[in-house]
Amino acid sequence: MTRKDFIVKWLAYALALLPIWFLEAYLLSRYPLWGVKPMLLPLCAIAVATLEGATAGTGFALAVGVIFDAMDPGVPGAMIFIMALLGLGAGLLSQYVLRQDLVGCFLCSVLALVVMDALRIAVRLLMGTAPLRPMLELAGKEILWSLCFVPMVYLVFRWVFHRVPKATVL
Repeated sequence: MTRKDFIVKWLAYALALLPIWFLEAYLLSRYPLWGVKPMLLPLCAIAVATLEGATAGTGFALAVGVIFDAMDPGVPGAMIFIMALLGLGAGLLSQYVLRQDLVGCFLCSVLALVVMDALRIAVRLLMGTAPLRPMLELAGKEILWSLCFVPMVYLVFRWVFHRVPKATVL
């Protein structure tokens, strides 16, 4: 893969991320369902990791983590690290255990969202800011609402995946 191909590929993925980010940040956040808004940026990272594999998935998830960390208040830098680990895990799972398709993306998305919400709940429990039961109910609603968008997000990135240059094996 030439340098130009590499730049075109990741620019295409970045451009595909923009409308989904816009949808999450400006449309769906204004109209919450069940009192929650979906998390679409982690789904983007998981979709690319599922399609591209562990190395590329980690890099893209790291970049998505920077955007997610800027949007979501919390521990500065934590989401960057967490998203990179989730991208690595999803890439490895899809490469070696699951298939690199919608089903694999859906399963990796479920795991990623559960891990993210479990970490959020653990932090809030340690800080003593909220009781467990309401946080579990809220996390369940958030995960279910977010999972409704997996097919759309996956199809956007699969469309890009089939149109960008691939690495050649010599």
